[in-house]
Amino acid sequence: MPHNNTLDQQKSIHETQDQRDARKRKSGASAEKKPPPRTGARSQPSRLPAQHLSVDEQESDLEVRPRFLAPDYFGSQKLQGQAALITGGDSGIGRAVAILFAREGADVAITYLSSDDDARETQRCVEAEGRQCLVLQCDVKSAAACKKAVAATVKTFGHLDVLVNNAAFQKHADSLDDIDDERLQETWDTNLGGYFRMTRAALPHLAAGACVINTGSVVGLRGSAHLLDYAATKGAIHAFTKSLASNLLPRGIRVNAVAPGPVWTPLNPADLPAEKVAEFGKKTDFQRAAQPEELSPAYVFLASSTCSGYITGIVLPVTGSVGAI
Repeated sequence: MPHNNTLDQQKSIHETQDQRDARKRKSGASAEKKPPPRTGARSQPSRLPAQHLSVDEQESDLEVRPRFLAPDYFGSQKLQGQAALITGGDSGIGRAVAILFAREGADVAITYLSSDDDARETQRCVEAEGRQCLVLQCDVKSAAACKKAVAATVKTFGHLDVLVNNAAFQKHADSLDDIDDERLQETWDTNLGGYFRMTRAALPHLAAGACVINTGSVVGLRGSAHLLDYAATKGAIHAFTKSLASNLLPRGIRVNAVAPGPVWTPLNPADLPAEKVAEFGKKTDFQRAAQPEELSPAYVFLASSTCSGYITGIVLPVTGSVGAI
């Protein structure tokens, strides 16, 4: 009977694979730890220090410095003559984005909360690319401060073409009981409220062809047991991105988001205890955290109308894992 032939064939496949598995277990091959895969332009650090940052320490205090210069990335005038405003541009992803925007021909304004030295380092790197960099201290929880930052950007550069909402606050919590109303308000008011306020301040100056890029997160896609309030704000940012994209498309303004996975920036060493920092990112398929320079090209792609002029309302995952969404 035909079905007997099929059954015999399937049985043979099972037995052959079982024998292979047994040989691997016996030889210990299945227990070998493979090195993190390399798919990018250069090898990236896979081991991170067991280091905790205090809230007032800066990116320059990290034992392993984040990589943000993207030396293998060559600009091609994708943003030539444009002006961009990046919140949280003093370090991490914001700094890396500022540098590549400048390499693509844009003048850049960055806002920061308190890290003066980090902000000046970003400014130095942007100016080394031959573009202007305006450094603005700004608390995005203040509507007046957001308006002031936008006004200073427009006054200095004469226009505003790209807004990157990136400033964020994060602190882990083991249970919902750990998140009181004061802490909840701080997280929501910074992460989501800051995006609303800065975008609202920028809108009168954004013409057709301009764009807004929001920084979301993989935890806004899949949740996080220990980042309840932070993950909730990131999920809301994704919804805000899609909603605002629909709202602004008739005006010719695109709105998109990038959802990073674990990235080596001051945010997580300031949040996690040292022993967990050493394990940060190892659960991704890449077995390591990303470097900021691996995220910044995604922002260039979404900022450039020549690359993404037909794209709005997306949340682009750069997570280091398959099946993040």
